[in-house]
Amino acid sequence: MSGPIISCVRTIAITNQKGGVGKTTSTANLGAALAGRGKNVCLIDLDPQAHLTMHFGIDPATTQASMYDVLTSDTPLTRAAVGVEENLTVVPSVIDLAAAEVELAGAVGREQILRDRITEENLPYDLIIIDCPPSLGLLTLNSLAAADEVLIPLQPHFLALQGLGQLLETVSLVRRRINPTLTVAGVIFCMFETGTRLSGEVVDDVRNFFASARGGDAPWSRTHIFGTRIRRNVKLAECPSYGTTIRHYDPLSHGAEDYAALADEFLTAFMNDADDNTAEQTEQDTAVEVGEPADAGDEGVTDLIEPQAAPSADTPQ
Repeated sequence: MSGPIISCVRTIAITNQKGGVGKTTSTANLGAALAGRGKNVCLIDLDPQAHLTMHFGIDPATTQASMYDVLTSDTPLTRAAVGVEENLTVVPSVIDLAAAEVELAGAVGREQILRDRITEENLPYDLIIIDCPPSLGLLTLNSLAAADEVLIPLQPHFLALQGLGQLLETVSLVRRRINPTLTVAGVIFCMFETGTRLSGEVVDDVRNFFASARGGDAPWSRTHIFGTRIRRNVKLAECPSYGTTIRHYDPLSHGAEDYAALADEFLTAFMNDADDNTAEQTEQDTAVEVGEPADAGDEGVTDLIEPQAAPSADTPQ
């Protein structure tokens, strides 16, 4: 029997355990904007609330297969994927996904199931973008184990920074024990209010923190702070009720303009030189890690679900 297929698809987890920061909105609209630029994109809805699924007008109750089936019954990703636009597919979620964490609690390699599903097929996608649940549980752990990179959406409010340190600690632990090439690729500021003093201060704090990590060993030592800001725009809130993305709902709105600019910046920062830098970056990231990933039954892996390590004093809280 042949071994697993090594998929070349680039996998990105969009995550923040704080809800309401623009995570699902960014997954849907960035994915659609990238698809509009010719990238073949698959969006994975890993949130039991199924907001990404409903964003595209998919009724979770009528799906033939979902992420629940992918994680619990060996269903291939491509069998569950639903085409929603040209170059864009969605692997839907259902409320049953909430029970998957309990059902998989005793499974061997439970934190790497999604990675196995991605690598066992020759997937036809350029990008997989995962919409993570607003928590640091087993589902988010699966996304971090499967991802090459993490994008973090943030509101420019001090309260929105609460928990960023814990998220970064979790990324660091996953990289050390499970996924040695995981990096924090970028931070996206969402619901941005242009011209307010608070927004500028928060952006400066975040930029200074990540700049201080340059040249170090942390997974966020090369994090890109996106210059594109996603402004507050009521059209972004309206388009899910029409089962579509902002580029189709109102292509002349600020929301469509911002996500188009974000897609262009993303392609410039992460995709255009990806082929030249992939081998070099993988070698550098692997060299940083001197330990072996944890075995499937390692007690340390369970610690990742509820990180015990306190963020350092220099980490934004």
